[in-house]
Amino acid sequence: MARVIVVTSGKGGVGKTTTSASVSAGLAARGHKVAVIDFDVGLRNLDLIMGCERRVVYDFVNVVQGEATIKQALIKDKKTPNLYVLAASQTRDKDALTQEGVERVIDELKADGFDFIICDSPAGIEKGAQLALYFADEAIIVTNPEVSSVRDSDRILGILQAKSRRAELGEAVKEHLVLTRYNPARVEAGEMLAMNDVVELLSVDLLGVVPESQDVLQASNAGTPVILQEGTDASEAYKDIVARFLGEEKPQRFLTVEHKSLFRKLFGK
Repeated sequence: MARVIVVTSGKGGVGKTTTSASVSAGLAARGHKVAVIDFDVGLRNLDLIMGCERRVVYDFVNVVQGEATIKQALIKDKKTPNLYVLAASQTRDKDALTQEGVERVIDELKADGFDFIICDSPAGIEKGAQLALYFADEAIIVTNPEVSSVRDSDRILGILQAKSRRAELGEAVKEHLVLTRYNPARVEAGEMLAMNDVVELLSVDLLGVVPESQDVLQASNAGTPVILQEGTDASEAYKDIVARFLGEEKPQRFLTVEHKSLFRKLFGK
């Protein structure tokens, strides 16, 4: 049975699409058949991070409007078997998405044997975001350790609990938290919220912490999900997140400042 996962946040620029790309690639790398859909009509970015922007012929809106089939619009990822991308439209208005059309696309993906359908939501609470979360079985809330980001995420949690289809049926959407751009040194200096504070404020189970890193930007510019960038802290963080999402026990990492010994300072190791 396919699981529909919305990746969402109240605020833009927190690493939502980066998380969608890495979680999708990580699940596919473990043998699951995964489709990731960009719901950010007019401002699409997922295809850039996935490195398939030049291969977009038909997009999500084309399928919703009946102008193309789902098979015509899905782009098979070249790096990861079992991973498919459905890009957003750059030229249409967000009103081009309809609840009936989105439901039909999701139902077709379920019928095609996908294990996971990842919905990369736009930030905020406009129509595209509401449609992305409406059909969700589970939600990954992406937030930064900043008061404004946490407050906006709390608002999104309220919408999930009130306006999703599961809420209408009296059921709960399973919620997970991913904390991005975490810098333990800044936490120690009182410039950021600590992980425990964010978890307490939102009351959501923590999937993992992604450290603040230039590797994320470099991977995005290279058109590669950062989880595939071997040997980086960000890649390891997302691998842990995928493992925990699949039910594995993994200790939380990247929460403390790494203090270099005198030997490491002298020899740069």
